Amino acid sequence: MAREQFDLIVFDWDGTLMDSTAHITRSIQAACRDLGLPVPGDEAANYVIGLGLREALQIAVPTLDPADYPLLVERYRIHFLTREQTTELFVGVREMLAELRERGYLLAVATGKSRVGLNRALDEARLTSVFDGTRCADETFSKPHPAMLHELTRELGQDTGRTVMIGDTTHDLQMAINACVAAVGVGYGAHPANSLEALAPRYVAPDVASLAAWLRAYA
Repeated sequence: MAREQFDLIVFDWDGTLMDSTAHITRSIQAACRDLGLPVPGDEAANYVIGLGLREALQIAVPTLDPADYPLLVERYRIHFLTREQTTELFVGVREMLAELRERGYLLAVATGKSRVGLNRALDEARLTSVFDGTRCADETFSKPHPAMLHELTRELGQDTGRTVMIGDTTHDLQMAINACVAAVGVGYGAHPANSLEALAPRYVAPDVASLAAWLRAYA
């Protein structure tokens, strides 16, 4: 089937493919409690999802002495990895990715996760072989800097004009704008749909089924 607009589709991970927003928020809050720090509310903790972990915690806990960032990062990772709550792919994601592969698209991930964290998540979700390229926040500049998208397009030999970034946060959409790449938002993740719409993406999907339908029709 002929591709209409894009050859490369880049996805954010948390809150876009993986239903992990609440788990990340609770882990940030628990880490702050461990250290006796002001605990950010859900909205503040949700806002930083998608950024590199260090950058996220700097914004979520602005009163923290920079010397103590490593300790807060350590506490966050402990809670994220040991809490009983498990994270799963959003319903329909696996089928959507399989359809896109069958149609011949190149697929990639640009995420605020660390390389170790993304590799673990891909392995647990059995999606390691699905993606042609991935970039993590500890390998390059954090979102919304355009580096992740520029590096992925260069690595995969693709034109930014035929690349689309799909994500659930304004950080994802602003990265796409900065990289001169088309953007699609998903309104079921960390940031509310109206915040995403303010950045004028091609589309804001209310659920995975709607995202898959849009990609089927317009990508």
